[in-house]
Amino acid sequence: MTYNIAVLPGDGIGVEITEQAQRVLAALGLDLSMTTAPVGGAAYDQHGHPLPASTLELAKSSDAILFGAVGDWKYDKLERALRPEQAILGLRKALGLFANLRPAILYPQLANASSLKPEVVAGLDILIVRELTGDIYFGQPRGLRTAEDGAFKGERQGFDTMHYAESEVRRIAHVAFQAAAKRSGRLCSVDKANVLETSQFWRDIMVDVAKEYPDVALSHMYVDNAAMQLVRAPKEFDVVVTGNLFGDILSDEAAMLTGSIGMLPSASLNASNQGLYEPSHGSAPDIASQNIANPLATILSAAMLLRYSLNEPEQAARIEKAVQAVLEQGLRTADIHEPGTTKVSTSDMGDAVLKAL
Repeated sequence: MTYNIAVLPGDGIGVEITEQAQRVLAALGLDLSMTTAPVGGAAYDQHGHPLPASTLELAKSSDAILFGAVGDWKYDKLERALRPEQAILGLRKALGLFANLRPAILYPQLANASSLKPEVVAGLDILIVRELTGDIYFGQPRGLRTAEDGAFKGERQGFDTMHYAESEVRRIAHVAFQAAAKRSGRLCSVDKANVLETSQFWRDIMVDVAKEYPDVALSHMYVDNAAMQLVRAPKEFDVVVTGNLFGDILSDEAAMLTGSIGMLPSASLNASNQGLYEPSHGSAPDIASQNIANPLATILSAAMLLRYSLNEPEQAARIEKAVQAVLEQGLRTADIHEPGTTKVSTSDMGDAVLKAL
């Protein structure tokens, strides 16, 4: 069968890194139809909106989406609804991409690249499951107002609303428990139940869903402690499940344990396993068009695309093994380069992965 993949390169280094991932996908011998469309700042420049209707329709009709990155400082003065970052929020909402899977794996060859001691992070393999379409990022009401009473009467206020519906928590809980069941059988749910009603509600539902997974050991941790433990003893974690806000922060922290956020892929899935796959890093406009960005996170995101949306686990494993082979050869882009290794460009790294395949 033909698999339809929407390729949305976006801004900054997005164009360069998705190009390398496309080359790798094309080399697998699968029947892939890859169609490119603008998104983010590039789409605003062409169509006056970061997520044009044509791009959204392409995404909806695809089996999976390969996404680069969006954002650039030159768009910061636009009204919020027109900023590049609204494209990714719009795609999540329109496609129902509620489950974000972000692995934090430290490849043995990069143990010295981490900011932590090798003995603390060696062998690290964490999966963070983040709820992606609820929480304070999407809660209403939100905005600016003038306080009408209380201690700050007459002052301007900014406000956002944190909330979760029971169905939202249950569905992400099932994703996390199922992932944990396939790994070590350990799941840590992160919240702030000692302060937030929303978090206590989250915890109560996690405990209830746990009854359906007797072989998975559920633990709970407050988000501030979780942030500390990720740095103190990261290998104590296996699968972590948390809400949108906390997941946004913790997944980036976990990324840096591996030495470079440029190494980490991610998948955002809906109920039918249609997914958006993107590197965990941003658009890095300061190094765009210099051919020095690390494409490995995007290439590994393509591997996740094959595994979760196209049900091609063998092909996904081929890509992952090729990446490991390249690292074993000592090839490094600037972000992970260290003495004794060979610094290569974005395209050179793509060439090396293709050769390893």
